[in-house]
Amino acid sequence: MSSTSRNTLTIGSRKSQLALIQTRKVQQLLEVSFPDHSFPITSMTTIGDQILSKPLFQIGEKSLFTKELEIALENKTVDLVVHSLKDLPTTLPKGMTIGAILKRESPEDALIIKEGLPYKSVDELPKGSVIGTSSVRRTAQLKASFPDLVFKDVV
Repeated sequence: MSSTSRNTLTIGSRKSQLALIQTRKVQQLLEVSFPDHSFPITSMTTIGDQILSKPLFQIGEKSLFTKELEIALENKTVDLVVHSLKDLPTTLPKGMTIGAILKRESPEDALIIKEGLPYKSVDELPKGSVIGTSSVRRTAQLKASFPDLVFKDVV
């Protein structure tokens, strides 16, 4: 256990704004469920946060958003970590498990369309329209439903 007190459990998180929002939500839920404990947050930057010049799938490394947190967990500098499920590798490191999954508020992404165009949703876009995204997951999901669209990486 990383903490000096048995009633303190340190939560590891990425430093990104979204990760910290998610981590604070988990912290609040834990504080309600375990009012006699404290849950300080330790945040850190990951490889995925540092390399912004090319699409993540081109970096050639796994666990881009989780590796540093996994090391902290393994070294017992944190007691638990909070991740977006989409950032987790398909196989977790030995000795680690998913302890809980919170209910998702909204699974929808945002579509931003150039001002002046008449389209209101992705299903209204004409064949050959270009969608910019750096997400391999999002590209795969959209290609399955909209095979006539063109997908370009956003760097």
